[in-house]
Amino acid sequence: MSRVVRALMGLVLIISCAFFSVQPQAQALDLSRGFVSAAVLGERVNPADQVLETEYGKKIDLNNANVRLFREVRGFYPTLAKLIVNNGPYESVEDVLNIPDLSESQVAKLQANLDRFTVTPPSDVFLDGDERLNNGNY
Repeated sequence: MSRVVRALMGLVLIISCAFFSVQPQAQALDLSRGFVSAAVLGERVNPADQVLETEYGKKIDLNNANVRLFREVRGFYPTLAKLIVNNGPYESVEDVLNIPDLSESQVAKLQANLDRFTVTPPSDVFLDGDERLNNGNY
């Protein structure tokens, strides 16, 4: 009896392997039919892009820039940049000269580069979270 069961199980195994091992070929999906393009009713606007199109995109904004942007100015990154970021917001570019505990060399660097800075109202787009000190770009 056990030989019959063993032979029957072997036959079932061979038949199932023969029938179920064949896989159908993959067919490409035709994406040209069935889709209708909808009219664009509105355009998504990124608030950061709107701000970057202003003077902020060309100069370093003292109220909205993070510490890493000050790498463009020689001698500012990281110490002087951190002082500028931590003591904002500023009403005018010249207010940066009133930061307490600035050394004479730091004041000289600031005065020499005042034309590279601008001041705009603080924007949540750039100030959300603690990204002004560490924005995670490594």
